[in-house]
Amino acid sequence: MAVKIIGVDEGSPVSKLKLGPESQLLELNGNEIMDVLDYRFYQNERKVTVTFLDHKGKKRKKTVRKDEFQELGFQFETYLMDKQRSCKNKCVFCFIDQLPKGMRESLYFKDDDSRMSFLFGNYITLTNITEHEVQRIIDMHISPINVSVHTTDPELRCKMLNNRFAGKALDVLWRFCEAGLDINCQLVLCPGFNDGEALKKSLSDLICRESIKSVACVPVGLSGHREGLTELKPFNKESAAATIDIIEKFGDETVKLYGNRRVFAADEFYILAERPMPNYDSYGEFLQLENGVGMWTMMETEFCEALEQSEAPETYRKITSVTGEAAYSLISKLVDNAAEKWHNLECKVYAIKNDFFGGEITVTGLVTGTDIIMNLKGLDLGTELLVPEAMLRHEKDMFLDDVTVEELEKTLNIKVRVVGCDGYALVGALKGE
Repeated sequence: MAVKIIGVDEGSPVSKLKLGPESQLLELNGNEIMDVLDYRFYQNERKVTVTFLDHKGKKRKKTVRKDEFQELGFQFETYLMDKQRSCKNKCVFCFIDQLPKGMRESLYFKDDDSRMSFLFGNYITLTNITEHEVQRIIDMHISPINVSVHTTDPELRCKMLNNRFAGKALDVLWRFCEAGLDINCQLVLCPGFNDGEALKKSLSDLICRESIKSVACVPVGLSGHREGLTELKPFNKESAAATIDIIEKFGDETVKLYGNRRVFAADEFYILAERPMPNYDSYGEFLQLENGVGMWTMMETEFCEALEQSEAPETYRKITSVTGEAAYSLISKLVDNAAEKWHNLECKVYAIKNDFFGGEITVTGLVTGTDIIMNLKGLDLGTELLVPEAMLRHEKDMFLDDVTVEELEKTLNIKVRVVGCDGYALVGALKGE
């Protein structure tokens, strides 16, 4: 396979190769280059022999010398060097299938690309991976790998993923374990499907593999747009508590086996069960923050540390902060603590009800600009509105409903400050830093 080269970085190791506009990369040190994983792995040597087709289609070889791990400097049409792979499953709990119509097209793309797991931490089901890729991952010993497991029962996995190959794909997971690759697992739990006894089986199968460094158990998210989809029910106080009991039991087992806790319940389970969050030390290296595991405890711990070290704002501040319904009790408590210490701070916290997605959606990351406007329009918001960056896309300029930060400012007639999702950032934002 040849990968089209569209340019080179000025002053880079390959800038002297004088490539034409139609040149194509074939190999590095004799290894075929098919995508970004091959390229990043095989470019690391100090001496690299580059095999390529020049702009006339002639095969050529050139050797370049560089620092170890220094980028060669080729430019390609896309970061992955080919198309991003989409998901082949039709999971009963898939949130993308629950999105309302009319959102921007990119939000409906279902990613299930192993390369995105290594490069950006995305979770993959292993149902969309070739034998070539499996062996390449093992040979390169690339890790950690983030895997959406959901259940280790092959038949149940086929049912939940609506893919007849989903059960067989578990064999790939076990091969990765045998190869000693570090693996983080995710289980989206659906009452009546993979909770209870099914959850016990899954956790039993997972914790006996030392390569599995963490397992996050997350409650299914149900929007108000599930027409024509599999009937699912949400967790309630009692079922959330029962699930926590199972998860914590297996977490205790991993402490005995490995000296650290490896099985975790998402914060949302504790909120639903009305139970206190685990302490900071129980989360270890916080490997599952992206799955909402330990975010509450980390935020509270960091905020208290930052607040203790901070002086009051230099001037009086009357501001407003927004959050999702699930995190409201935490954020309002933290803000009240700051206002009690700093007598020149007045901050009102609003829990934004998620009418855009509807259903049982209460997390901060899915709050939209439209719902913020509907909840706050006409209110006295002070001089500044604090908005968690989790509500915005990666560029931090737009909400999921395409409302921009600029539009929010104009509509509410207030300056918006985007706040990082950690306790130190929140303290700084309250001070106006």
